[in-house]
Amino acid sequence: MTMRAEAVLALIEARQSVGQLVEPAPSDAQLAQAVQAALAAPDHHRLRPWRFIRVQGDTRLQMGEVLVQALQAQGETDPQQLERVRKQPLRAPLILVVVATCQEHPKVPVFEQLLSSGAGVQNLLLMLQAQGFAAIWRTGALVDHPLLKSAFGLKDTDQVVGFIYIGTAARELPPRSRLSVDDFLSDWQAS
Repeated sequence: MTMRAEAVLALIEARQSVGQLVEPAPSDAQLAQAVQAALAAPDHHRLRPWRFIRVQGDTRLQMGEVLVQALQAQGETDPQQLERVRKQPLRAPLILVVVATCQEHPKVPVFEQLLSSGAGVQNLLLMLQAQGFAAIWRTGALVDHPLLKSAFGLKDTDQVVGFIYIGTAARELPPRSRLSVDDFLSDWQAS
């Protein structure tokens, strides 16, 4: 068991956000496995607040146009900014739009449902890492824009938890420095 725990820790510590992503993206079977891992996230009362919308191929161009429309609706007119936003979906061969549909529940507050969605994303990212892929979790000011929600068929109350850009790392990143557990773990001293 100790070797198995060390292997899991090594996988977790090796995962990094990678902004430069190229082909190949996961196959349908690999993506299904990664989403299956996401669905195993902690989920109080099994409300299943998360879902995923796949964006790939030419639909990334359409997503770019939606982002431009949302930015223009906020008053942006700078052609360079609009073009930058238009190209954002082309930064990876595959994007998952992660949506949290939270519901009123007497025992599960909305923040807990959002945390469940985040835990699902972490499971997804770890499975992608295990499969040899790279990803980056992005959000931004436009995730709550009504035009974006409408384009993806979302309700006003739905929350876009993020855009997960997925592909193969264009270059290898240096490993992260290991943090000291002592800086983040303390014992409570009851009075």
